[in-house]
Amino acid sequence: MTNENTEYFVHPNGLCESPHIGKDTKIWAFAHVLPQARLGAECNICDNVFIENDVVIGDRVTIKCGVQVWDGINIENDVFIGPNATFTNDRMPRSKQYPDEFLRTVVKTRASIGANATILPGLTIGENAMVGAGAVVTRSVPPFAIVVGNPAKIIGYADAVDNTSESMKVSASSKPAVTGTNVAGVTLHTFKAVPDLRGSLSVGEFEREIPFTPKRYFLVYDVPTADTRGEHAHHQCHQFLIAVRGSIRVVVDDGRTREEITLDKPNMGLYLPPMTWGIQYKYSQDAMLLVFASDYYDSADYIRDYGEFVSLIKSQQA
Repeated sequence: MTNENTEYFVHPNGLCESPHIGKDTKIWAFAHVLPQARLGAECNICDNVFIENDVVIGDRVTIKCGVQVWDGINIENDVFIGPNATFTNDRMPRSKQYPDEFLRTVVKTRASIGANATILPGLTIGENAMVGAGAVVTRSVPPFAIVVGNPAKIIGYADAVDNTSESMKVSASSKPAVTGTNVAGVTLHTFKAVPDLRGSLSVGEFEREIPFTPKRYFLVYDVPTADTRGEHAHHQCHQFLIAVRGSIRVVVDDGRTREEITLDKPNMGLYLPPMTWGIQYKYSQDAMLLVFASDYYDSADYIRDYGEFVSLIKSQQA
């Protein structure tokens, strides 16, 4: 089937009422696309897919069989949606009662949603995130996060190099040492540890071993294991993280490379320079995280949107 601007394919048993279909998109048997829906180029819309009016779908999106895409849903480029995944757009539905505007759900670029997953309305599935098969997503999913279960919980981060074995090697040492990571400027530090019958002692010196003088510290504790902390970067502030009790998983990201590190010894710390995206998750039940910061609190120093962070990194490199 063609129109004056684009060329696309609709199976003889498919129904496409919209003229807003990108080049080389394929709409297969028993799929139904309503008149105001907008689909990008090179999409693959499989059998028995229904796409409502107030829907925008980007380029190279794959929607497998049995999916309904309701009003208020935006799907960005290169997204994969598995068979029978379920979107919703009304938290309190009643028959023949319609809200003035449906809650908007956004699936960001390169995200994947597994078979039979359910996405509650008004959420954002972040860039490169992965939703496991059968997951029930009740909260927005951060970029690169992998979520599974009901309700969905974060179990890891896509494309993050797991440096757990190296972390264990570093923490086993009692001698001061600094180990580089794959993420620009991020270093893992081992401090002097002195065991004693009266109790152990660990000590580090600012500017000599920790590369800045702090103006602020904060403690994070009593974190439910399902929750995630961090999810931001700083323009100017340096940070240094120590798990003084328990264990914590830290994801660090420089806009190109991600690495996951376990902090589980009080004589081990992680240095994050400015313009490093940091995430902390998988807190053990007894975990306590001590963070030293080079600057006083300033909300303007925070970068809380991952897309903005990547754009700033690219502009600095240009």
